Amino acid sequence: RVFGRTAAALSEALRGAAAHLPVDINPHPPRRNSFEVSLVKEDGSTVELWSGIRKGPPRKLKFPQPEAVVEALKSSLA
Repeated sequence: RVFGRTAAALSEALRGAAAHLPVDINPHPPRRNSFEVSLVKEDGSTVELWSGIRKGPPRKLKFPQPEAVVEALKSSLA
């Protein structure tokens, strides 16, 4: 449930920051107990905006703050 709530809050923040970009949640089956955010560019390349795989304990470190991911998105698009 934490994954779903975090994904929903993060997708809202990303849509607010870049409304022209589509946001997909889990287009491929996710890794177990992981939370990652990636940007797929038009040329097909992927930029990792955030990964919680190597973070924690505590468990709350595995989930990003939406503001941090929005800033990473803006710097990747610039």
